Amino acid sequence: MFSPEDHNLLSLISEDSRLTPQELAVQTGLSQEYIEKRIKQWVEDRVIVYRPLVNWERTGEQYVSALIEVKVIPQRGFGFDKIAKRLQKYPEIKAVYLMSGGFDLTLMIEGKTMQEVALFVAEKLAPLEHIQSTATHFVLRHYKQDGVELMGEEEALARLVVTP
Repeated sequence: MFSPEDHNLLSLISEDSRLTPQELAVQTGLSQEYIEKRIKQWVEDRVIVYRPLVNWERTGEQYVSALIEVKVIPQRGFGFDKIAKRLQKYPEIKAVYLMSGGFDLTLMIEGKTMQEVALFVAEKLAPLEHIQSTATHFVLRHYKQDGVELMGEEEALARLVVTP
């Protein structure tokens, strides 16, 4: 399905999605036309999905994210897929993952305040049929996301100072 050249191309794109087809052609030795065709197809097939990563802590905007552990009663013949498909429709839910271990699904949720996230869980998520239980964990600080370090070197060093 994917040649070694395609894997290399996807790897370069995943590291920096702003590279142009011309720059990718220089790095890979593939033709610009081939690269444009592959990218177009991969976008249509949702192999490549573009979404900017915004470091909201640097904007001064109120922003809260939370990880929600969800225990689900799986549906006969559908397993967890049917409830996962339903959950992914909520705009507050940014990611849905099927997990192994003590709970079934992990949801990443974003909102303006902790109260907004808590209300979403209490009023929309927890009452859903087949949801057995939830546990909410608020993210206190984002250090790295999607392979990108969000805290500058100076900030990290300044925060390391500890006094007794």
